[in-house]
Amino acid sequence: MPEVHTAHLDELSPRTLLEILAVRQDVFVVEQNCVYPDIDARDAEAETLHLWIEDDDGRVVSTLRLLNEGDAGHRIGRVATLAGSRGRGYSGALLSRAIELSGPPIVLSAQAYLVDWYARFGFEVCGEGWIEDGIEHAPMRLEVSR
Repeated sequence: MPEVHTAHLDELSPRTLLEILAVRQDVFVVEQNCVYPDIDARDAEAETLHLWIEDDDGRVVSTLRLLNEGDAGHRIGRVATLAGSRGRGYSGALLSRAIELSGPPIVLSAQAYLVDWYARFGFEVCGEGWIEDGIEHAPMRLEVSR
């Protein structure tokens, strides 16, 4: 099982932050051809946790962010793994750790082709889908008990 690192923005080294943002850019902007403002104020919120996995050379290859939604629980987003590092369980390890760190409920906006993958972790579709940046999405929710 790969080591999952966690930190708030102010705890990240500049190099780690740069690598996290580069993974998100490579996956969402370049690979998926979606021009959108990936970096937003939510990255810097005091309770936002950044989770990531590094390869054997210490480079970030997989990441997600965990947002605190107050009484509404937590939101998982920006789940991304570099193409050359997929198939090794990195995203699953990140998702499992984010679930462990979260209070109920946990919500996310899944790209439609990943709905079944998220369902393996207990997430269920909880509303109507939509198209964002040309990609079909579905809202998903997981009730966890503490």
